[in-house]
This record gives sequence, C-alpha cells and structure tokens, in this order.
Amino acid sequence: MKIVENELEFKKFLELYKSTIPSIFYFLTDSIKHPHNNDISFLYVKMEDDYVLPFNHNDCKNLDKKYLELLKTDNKKYVWDVKSLKHIIDFNNMVDINTLYYLKYNKEIDLYDLENNTRQFYNSKFYHTEDLNSVIPLMKQIEFLENISTSINLDYSLENEDYNEISDALFNIENVGLYKESDLVYTQYNPFTATGRPSNRFGGVNYAALNKEDETRKAYTSRFGTGGKLVEFDYDAYHLRLIGEVVNYKFPDGSVHEHMSKFYGCDYQESKRRSFQYLYGHIPIEVVQMNPFFGKVQDFIDELWKSYKKDKYIDTNIYSRRIFSQNVSDMNKNKLFNYFIQSLETETNMKMLSTLFNTIKDYKSKLVLYNYDSFLFDFNIEDGVNYLKLLKNEIELSGKFPTSISWGLNYHEMEDITEKFVG
Repeated sequence: MKIVENELEFKKFLELYKSTIPSIFYFLTDSIKHPHNNDISFLYVKMEDDYVLPFNHNDCKNLDKKYLELLKTDNKKYVWDVKSLKHIIDFNNMVDINTLYYLKYNKEIDLYDLENNTRQFYNSKFYHTEDLNSVIPLMKQIEFLENISTSINLDYSLENEDYNEISDALFNIENVGLYKESDLVYTQYNPFTATGRPSNRFGGVNYAALNKEDETRKAYTSRFGTGGKLVEFDYDAYHLRLIGEVVNYKFPDGSVHEHMSKFYGCDYQESKRRSFQYLYGHIPIEVVQMNPFFGKVQDFIDELWKSYKKDKYIDTNIYSRRIFSQNVSDMNKNKLFNYFIQSLETETNMKMLSTLFNTIKDYKSKLVLYNYDSFLFDFNIEDGVNYLKLLKNEIELSGKFPTSISWGLNYHEMEDITEKFVG
C-alpha cells in the first residue's frame, strides 16, 4: 500500500489510474453530517497496488484538493456509495459498488460485523466530535475499508446501466435540499431496501412519513420567499393503475374507485378500502369471479409465483432487477406480488424522473421531495403556470396516471388546485 502525499507521487499514481479500472473507497470527514455538508478525508484506491490519497487526515501530509479534479477521467471506476460522493465530486463513469451488491443479494451491505475495535471505540466515545474520521487512526480506517472490499464478493455480470437511473434521480432530489425555518436541510434516500422502494430519512427525521396531522409540515416553505410556493403532485389510485397496465386492464376515464364500486355495490370510500385490501392481501374467489380487474390480477399473481418457484427468481418489470429466492425468507404469493408492485412503482417513477430532470433543468423551480406516489416541488412563480402544466404532463405520462395538485405557502396548509388544470 502506498500513501500519496506530494505532486510527484500523485503524477505517477494518475498515470496508472487512467489506464486501469480502479475500485475507489473513501471516508468523508464526518459520518454524522449529510454528504452535502461534508468533505473527503481520504480515498482508498485499489488497482494492482493499493493507494491512499489523503485530503483531510491528521496522520498524513494532505494533498491539495485541486488534485481531486484530475480524477475526473473517462475510464470506468467502481466506487463505493456513488450517490454520497457526488454531493462533493463526480469522477465520471462511476459504477456503484453498493448497487452491484444489492443486485446480487437484494439487500444493502451490513457493515456492523466488519467494524474493528478501534473504530468502535472512537465512534462510541467521541460520537459528537466534528470531523471524527480525520482523527481516527488512518490504518484502522483503511482496515475497515479493506474488510468491506474483501467481503462483498461482487458479481460484475449483474452490472445494470439502466438501474443507475435510480441513484441519479435520488441524488438530484437530495442535492437541492428542503427549505425549513430559513435554512436548507437535506434528505437521504436509501434505495437498497427489501422491496426496492427507497426509504428516506436523515438526522432522525423520516421524510417519507412527515406527520400530516400535527404541524410538523408547517416548517417547510419555499426558498423563494414571497416569490414561491410549494406544489405537490399526487397520483390517483396509482398501484391499481400500474397493475392495470401490466395485466392489460383498461380503466375508463374518471375515478378508478367509482368504477370499482360498481362491481362491489358500495360507495367511493368503501370501494377504495376494498380495492387496496384485495391488492395487498388475499383476493376472495367471489371477487375474482365478479370483478374482471381482480380476475386478471389473480391470474398474474399465479403466473408470477409459478415462475418464481421454477426459476428461483423474478425480474422486475422495467429495470429487470432480479429478486432471488435465496435472498428472501418466508416468501409467499402475496408477499412476492407486493415486492413486484413496490418495485414497479419505484422503477416507473425513476424512469419518469430521469426524463423529467432533463426537461426542467433550466427552470428555477426544484423537485425537493419524492414520496412513492407524490412529488413536492419548490415552485418559483417566475417559471409560470406553463411550467406546472409541463410537470403535470410529464408526471402523468401524458394522462396515463392522473394526479391531484395542491399548493401552499407551507407544506401543512396546502390548497387543492386540480380543477384549475382541467380542460
């Protein structure tokens, strides 16, 4: 292992770096701060030899940060936690090691068993010390990263370029922040969940489940002051419509729940309750027989389960991520279908967002929060109503998945404005 501490050593390193496919691990200076408010402590680069590039660590003579820019090269790089690193720098052509692990094992990397005693001691005793990673002994930090490197056993044949759209989309949302009480706060999405539906929490706040009943959401406002509003697009009966696309069931125009109520012989609210109960749980035989949508859904569930039992995996619908039977315990028909639904929801959203970000990149407004079936924008009024119409068309995929739209001066007091966009 070589520690690169001066310009001459860096030049020799860079020649090798450009001519190979390195694996890059790193520590930020502070494990508590959000990556957006952080800095790089050091890089641990694995090639034929292992190299350490220190930029902020007490055990070394640190390199000037200008050298980080020279690592933006065209050659492929396998990088630990690409999404977090991109808050600081993008080295170009990066493949996320964490994603490769997830594609093989259907779970995130468990770091707990890879810890060493020294790191555990520092993190326990000096938990609130700022930039702690810069003072934990360098060799013990490297030992931890080496443990990660040797234990993950990646399958590079599972590399999926399309799946990178998920990390890119979530980074774009994280990077702009939410405006709260005169300051920007940052969310952190984790796409490596059992179902593939990202969680979103940071600093003790679950941004995927901000309380609607109290005034928790009132603190979130527009960064544009009086020149802005928060605008939310919320899908209607999203999972029912998504599965309808998969099983080739065409819902009529208008409310899905009113359409389904005709089969149940009940009102709107009861229809909504029943449909979600059946979709996420057992579908009674009488419902299969009298409701053509759920008849098709049951046939699909049966075929999905048959394929899973035969092949020991299923592919998700858009990115073809494999859910392997060896990685999931206590699987049954309904659980498998729920995994399929949530992956379908996520992948549909991420595919839409990858297009949306290119469409809206030159506007002042920002997408600041994604919550499964809703999207919250910090809307700059200068972008005008045509911007909102553009969002509506893109998010709804030209009317395929209708939304309700609300806006307000804060995230708690939101007014429904859907009717303003009818016609």
